[in-house]
Amino acid sequence: MGVRRTGAAADSRTRILDAAEALFADRGYEASSTARIASRAQVPKGLVFHYFPQKIDVLVALVDERTFVEDPADEPAEAVPGDPARTLSRLAGRLPLHASPAMRRILFREADTHRSVRDRLGHLNRVLFLRARRALEIALPGARGDQARLEAAAGTFAAVLIYQENLAGLTGQHLDPEAVADLITRAF
Repeated sequence: MGVRRTGAAADSRTRILDAAEALFADRGYEASSTARIASRAQVPKGLVFHYFPQKIDVLVALVDERTFVEDPADEPAEAVPGDPARTLSRLAGRLPLHASPAMRRILFREADTHRSVRDRLGHLNRVLFLRARRALEIALPGARGDQARLEAAAGTFAAVLIYQENLAGLTGQHLDPEAVADLITRAF
């Protein structure tokens, strides 16, 4: 993550990232100038360039520092042997994805035009997919031979977890993770 900052330097850098996060989520990367970021952060424009030599460096820092999935322990705590619906429901309840709604909007908005963002979104999706698949394998030990169905269920659930903010924005409705878990596991 880089050099550890203390005091005013950390505060200024954090304010710059906070301002950029809000602007990129609201207006998009291209429509958000470094001058606007500096103004919103209440710092001199030169300070933005001190921490981030190019505007793309602000986006990369946001994505790297503010979107991640916690590494699961050896045994997923979400797994409930014999109960795949509850397993997925618990996974959703303990969602290991750390990204604010604003960061999720940035990820989806900028993934088409910025490789680093697309790569991060792909990584997040893969990690959640693997976590869901592993939890399902523990919940349904006899289904291990049916990898295609396990992978379809895990992939669908990971997609719902990642895309739920965008789905809510498009439809105006929030998905109930328990209902989605129940629907997906009925396929077993």
